[in-house]
Amino acid sequence: MDPGKWVLWGLLVVLAVAIGNVVWVLGVRRLYRPRTAPPQLLRARCRDGWEIAVHVRRAPQRRFEEPVLLCHGLAANRYTFDFAPPYSVAHYLAEAGFDCFSVELRGTGHSRQPPSGRRYTDFTVDDHILQDGPAALELALKETGAKRVWWLGHSLGALVGFGVAQGPHAHQLAGLLALGAPVFLKSEPLLRALLGLGLRAAWPARFRQEWMSATFAPFLGYVNLPLSDLLVNAEHIPPPIQRQVFANMMASMSRKVLLQFRDWIENDAFRSYDGKVDWRAGMSRLSLPMLIMGGSSDRLASAENVRKQYELLTSPDRTLHVFGRDRGDKMDYGHGDLMFGTGAPTEIYPVMRAWLESRATPLPAPVEQPKVSPTLPA
Repeated sequence: MDPGKWVLWGLLVVLAVAIGNVVWVLGVRRLYRPRTAPPQLLRARCRDGWEIAVHVRRAPQRRFEEPVLLCHGLAANRYTFDFAPPYSVAHYLAEAGFDCFSVELRGTGHSRQPPSGRRYTDFTVDDHILQDGPAALELALKETGAKRVWWLGHSLGALVGFGVAQGPHAHQLAGLLALGAPVFLKSEPLLRALLGLGLRAAWPARFRQEWMSATFAPFLGYVNLPLSDLLVNAEHIPPPIQRQVFANMMASMSRKVLLQFRDWIENDAFRSYDGKVDWRAGMSRLSLPMLIMGGSSDRLASAENVRKQYELLTSPDRTLHVFGRDRGDKMDYGHGDLMFGTGAPTEIYPVMRAWLESRATPLPAPVEQPKVSPTLPA
């Protein structure tokens, strides 16, 4: 056969596989979408012109003045906290009387439209701290009329909260709840190797993690993906929930953010992209209430890591919880198990709720709130 025809056939096969994968992923996401009423979608404009999405789940009966801002971690989106009950922190806290605002950091989910002249992968963790966090805070305050906001973050989302608390918007924070925050990152061979692979896959701009996760989602529960135990303990998460989570919650990773993580790992740091701002050192000067939480079997934010960050703090109101069998819990929690483990809704969510309720400002009388039609795009 003419070599030109071989090339043509090869291109046609590649095109057919690509189209088939697109159809497969779209079908997987539709099949495994969370079966719950979607939240209201609002937009917050950052000072640099980027618009980020904030998904609002209002309390049917609002009992507390301060809302809760929920911030996802790396390679994730708003489904981290706003999923389908019982595995949904946003639903749980809304039923307790808190308005909940789940932010999607720039480059993620519905926050992927950059301002003119910018690529949607052109950002670092600095932008999350200096731009996204303050914009989301302002929106939550405007929508609720409150003076301060509770910040609940998982993994990178907690680190962003620690950074925001050291900036000019610190006075707008009522307190921080950090869940599985890797403030200290050890330079372990496996972690370095994984990050190296991620950086190569992210060239020249991003790693399409969400596409790969959705592709393999239907097989989870029957087989485990290689190295997935770094993110979750699959034995603790029901197979149907695994499939839903991987089909919906995963997101792309910016190469610049991965480069920043490499700096943190290689130099045992939590600092700005240019190295000039040491956010870890700044944590010792924070005085607002803080709830530090982790899992006893978390391989990214280990129990030792979580205890070290707690010891770093000097706030007079700080609390530490490491969830695991040692304290009588149902399981030894990993990284993602803190939201989606079978015991999370009965062992972890109540700790967060009780901590918030004991410090939040009660309204004089509960406020009945009308249902707001969701404004999510198709």
